[in-house]
Amino acid sequence: MTAPPEADKPLDHGDVPFGCVDIGSNTTRLLVARVEEGRLRELMTQRAYTRLGKALRGGNGIPTEKIASETDIVATQVRHAREIGVDRMTIVATAAIRKAANRDDLVRSIEEATGLTPRVLTDEEEARLAFLGASRTLTSPVEGSLAVVDVGGGSTEIAVGTLEGGVEWSESFSVGSGFLADAYLHSDPPAVRELNAVRQHASGCFEGLVTPPIERAVASGGSATALRRLAGAELSHDALERAIRVLATAPAAEVAERFELDIERVRLLPAGVLILEAITDSIGQALKIGNGGLREGCIIELAAEEAGV
Repeated sequence: MTAPPEADKPLDHGDVPFGCVDIGSNTTRLLVARVEEGRLRELMTQRAYTRLGKALRGGNGIPTEKIASETDIVATQVRHAREIGVDRMTIVATAAIRKAANRDDLVRSIEEATGLTPRVLTDEEEARLAFLGASRTLTSPVEGSLAVVDVGGGSTEIAVGTLEGGVEWSESFSVGSGFLADAYLHSDPPAVRELNAVRQHASGCFEGLVTPPIERAVASGGSATALRRLAGAELSHDALERAIRVLATAPAAEVAERFELDIERVRLLPAGVLILEAITDSIGQALKIGNGGLREGCIIELAAEEAGV
């Protein structure tokens, strides 16, 4: 696997901003940040709920209207980044686009609109970049092995490695919050039988999971970030069960208002919670909510390339 930028040589690009647009199964997100003495300073974030993964259910290609709307969203985010001085920028696409039969049509459309060619990540690249972003944005040092669990809309990646050596082991699972929400969650709030179906599916995906030894585990992705408000900074089995009880006893709009979350995220969150719960049960330890993930990893990679690292 590709070696990470050297952890003992902090990147520093002062006032140079870098940008990343992440085209996911649930959302398309922009991050603009500077890298100052090895740390990311966030300058701008934007998010659009696109649910591209839902449009691809059943093996369908990306509908023409979705290609047009996604291109408009990405072009707008790129324009906003350029307006605040971003020259070095990347566009990455994850599980939904990776699986689409006509992904080249979307890539071509975005390239024509922005002048940038989207990079369709392999599952290994997705895991590596999520690990890079999560590991380099930790607020406290970690000795030994670190696991990064990145739950997306269409897939889940687990990567294990060290800060110095990068990813040593990774695995991708074809299960995400959008996929399970669309398959099983049809009530608001979700019914017990629906939640049980999601729990059974998620548990089956991670049953028998064997990873290298893990000394600390971190969760990244939209579900984990949203859960900070519902469950706190550590996602133990009990904390995740408390979150499920909140999500199962009130309509999405009420939960969204109470915890200041986007209603679309709340609708997907029960599935994300149960995926995280299945993983905590499988690896036998709680997950700390991370401060970075895929987009941050892309920014760090851009900064390293700029520095010739």
